[in-house]
Amino acid sequence: MSGDSSEKLSFEQFCDIYKEVLASNGVTPHLFRALHRKLEHEIFDAGEYFSLTTDDESDGNSKLKAVLINEDGLEVSDSNGIFLIDHAWTFQPREARSQLCNAPGGTPKTWVVGTFLSVKDYKFWYSTDYPNNNSIYTLTPKQTFQRKNRAGSPIQRLHTTSQIRMAELMGYSVHGEVFNPDDDIVNDVLTEMWKYIHTYSSHCSSVPPNEAEEKVPIWYLMDEFGSRIRHSDEPTVKIVPFHYQPTGTTYSLMWLTQDMEYADELTYDFAFDERDPILRKCKLLPWVGADFSDVSTHTNVLPDKSYDVRYTNETLPTGNQIPGKKEGKLKIFTEYHRQYLTDVKNFEIVENREEADVIYPATSIRDYKYFSEERPDVLLGMFPCEQIILCKDFFADIAKRAGKDGKCNLVSWWVPPWHPVSFNLHSEFPQFISYFKQRENEGLDMNVWICRPWNLARGLEIQVTNNLNEIIRLRETPIPKVVSKYIEHPVLFHRDDINVKVKFDLRFNVLLTSVEPMKLYVCKVFLLRFANKEFALNNFDDYQQHYTVMNYVEGGTKLKQINYDQFIPMFEDQNPDFKWEDVERNIHRCIKEFFISATSRPAPYGIGHNQQSRAMYGIDAMLEWRDDPQTGAHVMQPVLLECNFMPENSRSCKHFPNFLNDVFRFLFRGDDVADCNVVDVTDV
Repeated sequence: MSGDSSEKLSFEQFCDIYKEVLASNGVTPHLFRALHRKLEHEIFDAGEYFSLTTDDESDGNSKLKAVLINEDGLEVSDSNGIFLIDHAWTFQPREARSQLCNAPGGTPKTWVVGTFLSVKDYKFWYSTDYPNNNSIYTLTPKQTFQRKNRAGSPIQRLHTTSQIRMAELMGYSVHGEVFNPDDDIVNDVLTEMWKYIHTYSSHCSSVPPNEAEEKVPIWYLMDEFGSRIRHSDEPTVKIVPFHYQPTGTTYSLMWLTQDMEYADELTYDFAFDERDPILRKCKLLPWVGADFSDVSTHTNVLPDKSYDVRYTNETLPTGNQIPGKKEGKLKIFTEYHRQYLTDVKNFEIVENREEADVIYPATSIRDYKYFSEERPDVLLGMFPCEQIILCKDFFADIAKRAGKDGKCNLVSWWVPPWHPVSFNLHSEFPQFISYFKQRENEGLDMNVWICRPWNLARGLEIQVTNNLNEIIRLRETPIPKVVSKYIEHPVLFHRDDINVKVKFDLRFNVLLTSVEPMKLYVCKVFLLRFANKEFALNNFDDYQQHYTVMNYVEGGTKLKQINYDQFIPMFEDQNPDFKWEDVERNIHRCIKEFFISATSRPAPYGIGHNQQSRAMYGIDAMLEWRDDPQTGAHVMQPVLLECNFMPENSRSCKHFPNFLNDVFRFLFRGDDVADCNVVDVTDV
């Protein structure tokens, strides 16, 4: 809605729409009318009640804090005691660096966010409008709480109206200079900002409702008043984000949780939703120092109930009948790359599942019991409970099953060598922090980690960082995450077109035709993906330096395309001590070990056996330089990253026109391995 007066809400309409969400956040009804009035008329009146004052710290630095300046105090029962706080910056972390260095439209400006105070080695400086003593001074409503975020999307905006004041409050004497992306001042801001920013989720209009990707996390910085309200275990106020649909604007709402007297400090609980003492200690670590040396780093495999609760809507097959081999054309129902299934001698694409001999759908099959009892002759393009290898938390758990139990000594781990050390931030949060801090104290490496959602695609919400505060804060978004040790010493590929060595990964198409016994194959055609910038352990927010999947990068970033048969001689030329045949065999062995672990338990704790099922999965892998513990030799260790459903293979299909025909003939016709360009890795 545009915010036109004809579209604004009456108080009754406001209550009907928002009373439940307000009540769920703890806003009591006696504040509703004042909140409605302030939202409708965009009233920012906190400056009439509160102000900022300097607070001398024990280290000699001066910091700002927010205090009550109403001489009569303020009571929780005051019906006007709810206030709007503006958002000075809304963004997504990957775009933060470019926004700090560039104004909208690409004009270089001073975009440093000034609320991140007391950054080491930079001169602390107030403007001449601010006193240098400890007296209380008022930031007037018109100056402090200007409307800044009316226009444009809530994503990727940094507001010019607050930039100078915020730069001053941060302690930088900027005076209009231009910052480059690699400047120390920008790096310091990107590090410090995780102590000040907050998050909410916004609906992504390009994603269908109820999809995992529907909720996009938005990070925001409150204005210079809101950002000066500090943490306390006994807070005086509560602050929550609130989206007001008539104006399309998101604010933070602030109201009292206890009566306040003149000069009392405004504080709120940065971990208000957490009562478990250990988890609370974890969440507050960016602001409140704590010792984790007594917290064990040991983790166990997930309990069975973690699998049970995720698969309550899937039925398992009841029969063991092997579908008979059908003569003539197979009728295929599929939504997957159907334009590349061109073998008209063997296949006919149909539009109706009911008449199909093979169902290869784009969405999960849930009722295997139905197919085993009512349609036992149909072949299915997926296995029961295969989601356990597709979700990153279960993928890591399956890898842990394949390892050896034992305590971590910070060098070896109980997972196999083909999977990085990983922690489930939902269930292993304290163990991760303890492990991170111990690695930091040992100085083993740069302590870089990659934080990924359990179950999102297209590279969404993936962050690479060595900033513990960032990882702690990323856990606050609605999508649960796994954090894994980043590969700091990857095998690199020299790109002649840009004359630098870049990171690359490999996508292997894995064909599973049986669980009991396990029968596993890998297509000879594999996919290469390359980063676009020289690899280095810096600028972890630079997507084109640290990521290889460029399909979803805005602006149409050019893909570097090399086919597998071109890559092999180039790889051997760049690594003369290594034969690709040996490297690939080792990768295949790692893939086999993963699937042995994934099929070692019955569904829903492993991939379910089903005589009707055949499937193709995409396994992503990298190569890492390691030292052989026995010989000390430099070796290439394959590392498995994730498994994908319905792997994207349009490039393979275009360059190798029979690729999909071969896969379908092997899976559903049962043609020979040699005729279908696949390799049997069951006994590799």
